[in-house]
Amino acid sequence: MKNNIKRFIKDIIPVLLGVLIALWINNWNENRKDKKYISNFYRSLKKEFKDTDKEIINKTPSQRILIDSLNFYSNNKNVQLITIIEKAGGVNGPLIKLNYWNALSKSKIELIEYDKLALLTEIEENNELLKYKRNKLLDFIYANLTETGQKEKILMKLMLEELIRTQNNVQDGIRKILKYDAKSS
Repeated sequence: MKNNIKRFIKDIIPVLLGVLIALWINNWNENRKDKKYISNFYRSLKKEFKDTDKEIINKTPSQRILIDSLNFYSNNKNVQLITIIEKAGGVNGPLIKLNYWNALSKSKIELIEYDKLALLTEIEENNELLKYKRNKLLDFIYANLTETGQKEKILMKLMLEELIRTQNNVQDGIRKILKYDAKSS
């Protein structure tokens, strides 16, 4: 009986060691793949965020021109909102790119450090708020295109200023991620 137990132990130990080594190698390989995936993700996200930052920088001056035009024509009862918008070059807004974040958030979100995850979530929430405000602004514009009153012009100006504030919040979050990424590189 003792010999059977000894033989069993002698036979099982190499098998157990083999299984444990195989598991360790598999875990090591999975961790390596995850690190490569996250590294590629951050590289792509960084490019996307740099493009978005430039987009915000490029679009904000035209938004400010529209605000200045609304100020300039606010007391002129002969000028319609549509005319002011046309003279200012239209209603421009930046394209906020979150494609890589959206893809990762649906697959391997557990691989992201908490601090970065919190920042990315905040950017996404601000972007959703930005979309909401942009839609409200467009609804207002379409409903008041031919209006000439000071009230409508001031209200549109305030809506644009609020839109810019939210864009700046998105931009601040993006810059925090880019700085955070630069620190950890």
